[in-house]
Amino acid sequence: MPKGIRPTQDKIRKALFDILGDIAGLSFLELFAGSGAVGFEAASRGVRELTLVEYNSSCQLAIRKNISSLKLKSCSLYPEEADQAIKSFFQGKAVFDIIFFDPPYYKGLAKKTLQTLGAYDILAPNGLLIVQHFKKDSLPETEGDLILFRQSRYGDTQLSFYRKKDSI
Repeated sequence: MPKGIRPTQDKIRKALFDILGDIAGLSFLELFAGSGAVGFEAASRGVRELTLVEYNSSCQLAIRKNISSLKLKSCSLYPEEADQAIKSFFQGKAVFDIIFFDPPYYKGLAKKTLQTLGAYDILAPNGLLIVQHFKKDSLPETEGDLILFRQSRYGDTQLSFYRKKDSI
């Protein structure tokens, strides 16, 4: 585990995957991956493809070690800022069934990243986008083609779930 990060707590990770249900065969993108724990949990639940985006070099090192020790074949690490990665995925016409992100708190990154995802459509037509954020950070009901349809709170942490408007 890299120093200086706030990993997703076990209870929140469990709740997230209980809500998601069967994700086997889907593609999973984790932005602000940190240690990659959420993405690795998705891999253990059978996702077809795992994509991790993390800019911090010590976090990248930890992720690479974990990819190697877990012997993950369909896992890619993109060592860049989340907003730049989103734009690159969009330009490359990549789409993901599930997009999860848990940016550092108190920096406005949850809302900013959601705006970028609203502008650069990389979510599959029936996909889910999940934002883990501080409970007092208010996120918009809609952003681009995305609409908020569920929120769950766990102490100071909130999970906000978005889908495309035409998939509801």
